[in-house]
Amino acid sequence: MNDYDDSNQFHIISTLVEDKPGVLQKVSSLFTRRGFNIESITVGRSEVPNLSRMVIIVKGDYKVLEQVIKQLNKLVDVVKVKDLEHNHSVSRELCLIKVKSEDEKSKLEIMQYVNIFRAKVIDICDNSLIIEVTGDVGKINALINLLKSHGIKKIARTGSTAMARGNY
Repeated sequence: MNDYDDSNQFHIISTLVEDKPGVLQKVSSLFTRRGFNIESITVGRSEVPNLSRMVIIVKGDYKVLEQVIKQLNKLVDVVKVKDLEHNHSVSRELCLIKVKSEDEKSKLEIMQYVNIFRAKVIDICDNSLIIEVTGDVGKINALINLLKSHGIKKIARTGSTAMARGNY
């Protein structure tokens, strides 16, 4: 263990679960009962038939991580649980941002931000743009912060999803 305070560290937990009704509720109930907060959760079908991959981001120290993994492994519908270390995994999030753009000058400035962040404008109306951006949480937060001065109308974020790199 490190000597520094790791209580605010984010942990990425990848789980394979049975693809059936009620599994997400069982997992979220486990977190509620234990007093753990889910920072984000994504669920989708996996490469294995009848199994879904659930990626859960939890904040806390290594004791919290250990407890979460132990508790998840106790659930009948959970097939596999893996802690994805930051150095050995890739994570991404999708975000849609509706931002005000009431004149050509603001549209051009927003389009410059979009290009710099390798995002996409996916909808243009008279007074707003919808931007799609994919990347790590820091990239998305940075773009959101730049767009605030234009007036953000709505934000929809997926939460992070992740995968181990190489043979990890």
